[in-house]
Amino acid sequence: MKISPSLLAADFLNLGREIEKINASEADYLHLDVMDGVFVPNISFGFPVLQGVAKVCRKPLDVHMMTVEPEKWIGHVRDLGARIMNVHQEACLHLYSTVQHIHEAGMLAGVTLNPATPVETLTDIIQDVDLVLIMSVEPGFGGQPFIRHTLEKVRRLKALRDASGSKAMIELDGGVNAKTGSELAEAGADILVAGSYVFGAPDINEAIRSLQRL
Repeated sequence: MKISPSLLAADFLNLGREIEKINASEADYLHLDVMDGVFVPNISFGFPVLQGVAKVCRKPLDVHMMTVEPEKWIGHVRDLGARIMNVHQEACLHLYSTVQHIHEAGMLAGVTLNPATPVETLTDIIQDVDLVLIMSVEPGFGGQPFIRHTLEKVRRLKALRDASGSKAMIELDGGVNAKTGSELAEAGADILVAGSYVFGAPDINEAIRSLQRL
């Protein structure tokens, strides 16, 4: 199991120190939630902050755009040196075109689904994406309880992926801990985004390893 700690749960008064903990850990990525206060009812951090993070972070960046018109930001995300750019299916009027532009920018293209969006909406594009991020909470705020229906949703997504021959990884974000992580691993998840479970742990690296062993 690959782990992508979510910076949204870090101590923002000591952000450099928090990133150094991730650098020293066995995390596979660093997950960055960009919120605009329009697509989701919250604002997180903008590109001046992300540029500072990118300068010191030695982990591949997994950028999750919770914004309207995310295609406008492809060049900015590319300039961070990001490995993955995730855009919401619900925010993209021309999703296929957006995925192609992310690829042209040299990044892996991820498509994110809100809790109420069926995985079947990706039937015609699943072979073109590198990753599907399933939200197991409503996007916009950390610390929410895990939505149990997500487990069945992951199973359906895995079946859709396998039937299509797609190589897309399945990523989960929201309410991830040792218990839900184990259930998600069994359902077919490949990457877990963990915020509070990692950054709130006494030993960040042990928390990450506990999820990687699932």
